[in-house]
Amino acid sequence: MPLLLHLLAILVFVFAGQDQTSRAGATRKAETVAPGVEHIEIQRGDISSEQAAEKNKDRWAIHALMVDPRRAKLKLAQAMDEVAGAETTSSMAARHKAIAAINGGYFRTTGIARGEPVGALVIGGKLLSEPVKQRAALAVADDGKNLRLAIARVDFKAELKAAGKITREINGFNRPRENDELIVFTPEFHRTTLTGPDGVEITVARGRVAALIDGAGSQVIPHDGLVISASGKAREWALANLRRGMRIEIKTEVVATPAIPFKPDFILGAGPQLLASGKFVAQAEAANYSESLMRLRHPRAAIGWREDGRLILVTVDGRQPQKSVGMTIEELANLMLEFGCREAINLDGGGSTTMVINNKIANSPSDQTGERPVSDVLLIFTR
Repeated sequence: MPLLLHLLAILVFVFAGQDQTSRAGATRKAETVAPGVEHIEIQRGDISSEQAAEKNKDRWAIHALMVDPRRAKLKLAQAMDEVAGAETTSSMAARHKAIAAINGGYFRTTGIARGEPVGALVIGGKLLSEPVKQRAALAVADDGKNLRLAIARVDFKAELKAAGKITREINGFNRPRENDELIVFTPEFHRTTLTGPDGVEITVARGRVAALIDGAGSQVIPHDGLVISASGKAREWALANLRRGMRIEIKTEVVATPAIPFKPDFILGAGPQLLASGKFVAQAEAANYSESLMRLRHPRAAIGWREDGRLILVTVDGRQPQKSVGMTIEELANLMLEFGCREAINLDGGGSTTMVINNKIANSPSDQTGERPVSDVLLIFTR
């Protein structure tokens, strides 16, 4: 398709829709970022002066990437290349030489494990972070020619088996240990478990217990194994049942509803799901999120796709009254519908909301300190 006709087609679908986000005056700019990747910038509402802005409370600064999956790839990158880490979206985009990037899933914002995902993270079939409250997640696979994507609500089952017969439920993976919990730390987490001394840690190498250390904390995670960390009642179970030299097996299963119809390269927890078959569905998950996240206006990020397979990655700035007020979940869903999406999911928002294009931040992150370090990002590359 000639470039002029291609840009006209973009503008046609951007102008579609007459919901509450599009009634005010708007300016739009579109540019080609790379083959198969277009950037659309939209400003809505009168922001010509402080007086006009004060009268018109509804104004938005919107950035969107339209991606042809036959000409571009979508990949996941982790902060500091590990589970426990935080790094800015622009830093990860630069390190991986991506042409564009957007922030990813929810994560722990404080403490020694800052950056640890709060929600599902599965890479190459390995569960690195367990789902939370059966929230929605994005599944992505790339066959080298095209992308396959799906959104599903996910849960998990995990079990530790010792000596082929002793079993116990695993409470979580690669996250801070709570009271009475048994947590498994894999080499992808960090060099050590970053735990305190109020528990027992069992080092497993090549499938067998190599050491059992009580009351020390933060043990080194072997590259060919894992560490089982337990406190309270789980600690008592471990001390009573596990011994040096025992064979250890870890069994995990990710349960997706609906079933994911392909083998994903990665699964990234986020949510809520905004659209399914072109219908607003976020209310089905409302109990899994705070009232503020669902109903108040915040900076937002989302990803969706259209009937023709094109991906739409969106940021909406917020918490900046003179420029952009943010959106509710329902307003964000309507925006994704306006872009022609049939399926869409909300990503982490607030101060994490960041879009990077050609090593420059395209939007206006809301934190006073500037761009926020995040847990993971979605990266765009040309094929």
